[in-house]
Amino acid sequence: MIIIGLDPGLGCTGWGIVAKSGNRLSHIANGQIRSDTSQSLPERLVMLDRELTDVILHHQPDSGAVEEVFVNSNAQSTLKLGQARGICLLALARSGMPVAEYATRLVKKALVGTGAADKAQVQAMLKVLLPGVKLAGADAADALAVAVTHAHMADSRLERMTN
Repeated sequence: MIIIGLDPGLGCTGWGIVAKSGNRLSHIANGQIRSDTSQSLPERLVMLDRELTDVILHHQPDSGAVEEVFVNSNAQSTLKLGQARGICLLALARSGMPVAEYATRLVKKALVGTGAADKAQVQAMLKVLLPGVKLAGADAADALAVAVTHAHMADSRLERMTN
């Protein structure tokens, strides 16, 4: 099974792709999609959709997961993040794959064991779980963490459905 994880952002959206075979995970690819701040919001959203669609078509994932939005003190920033997140959900759903959503604290807990882990701890655990991985940046690392979380959580979701 090929899994894509996304860390949405208007300025930079991270993506990470892992393969799951039994209990084994392997890194396929990761990257970041940066938008041009000189463009209008609609133009930036179209570009994000186009770039994500290219990644999906190239890697053909079976399942996808997106990090949930956290509310910050700047309402305008939260709104823009929500719009980018909507594009991420749309791009995955349009391809026909099942899509899951995970809170940031759950992703950190799934990888590091605590929801209060910092980015350095998450990145260190990714290097343990995916030996040899070269992270394209912090947003790509967060996206890979979402994909790894989904790989682990998908099993427990299927278990609950069959019991």
